[in-house]
Amino acid sequence: MNSSLRVLGIVPARGGSKGILRKNIVPLLGRPLLAYTARAALPAKRLTRVILSTDDEEIARVGRECGLDVPFMRPAELAQDDTPMIPVLQDVVRWLEKRGEEFDAVFTLQPTNPLRLTSDIDGAIELLERTGADSVIALVDVGERHPARMKIVTEDGRVIDPPFAEQFEGQPRQQLSRLYLREGSVYLTRVDVLMREDSLKGRDCRAWIMPEERAWNIDTPFDLFIVEQMMKRLGIDKGR
Repeated sequence: MNSSLRVLGIVPARGGSKGILRKNIVPLLGRPLLAYTARAALPAKRLTRVILSTDDEEIARVGRECGLDVPFMRPAELAQDDTPMIPVLQDVVRWLEKRGEEFDAVFTLQPTNPLRLTSDIDGAIELLERTGADSVIALVDVGERHPARMKIVTEDGRVIDPPFAEQFEGQPRQQLSRLYLREGSVYLTRVDVLMREDSLKGRDCRAWIMPEERAWNIDTPFDLFIVEQMMKRLGIDKGR
């Protein structure tokens, strides 16, 4: 490996989903959604190993067909609707540590971000290594949906400005502070931070800025439709 860091890629893909039934393997331009994350992760030069964490036999089978390693099935208690991400990742790390495999960092590869590129993965790992940060997280510029333009609507329909509202109605975007939203494609965390601090972020977090056209997290059928159109526009459906 080119990197002195040993980085474990974990693809979390449980069977249950509400917004889209069987979301992690829903067809996207003829391929299961999971395939796009596999296609970005497996060629990454800075990932030491990539593992799929799932409780679902069908998802495990699809993952293996995409080239992902599924060495064990996720316990049912870690695959509930309200299960946080951190215990899922810790479960994989502990399973590997018991078998003598140790890593410096964990890269969470959510299947719901299919526009992530291999260069995003390798670039984020290089950033973590170069800066010595605790984590690297993907962000996207909030654009026109700046919090300063948000309003409070009372029960009787009255519109009220929140405390953080723009200085005057219609204030130009260029005059507003530049803000970013977590995007989901990159969650790279040092193992010590994940395991000892129960955190994905730590104290020193660096930003991996995603371009707006690739900053999509699939949660609803509308998201799926938009991503399909973006992939066609970007030519991602034709391979990378």
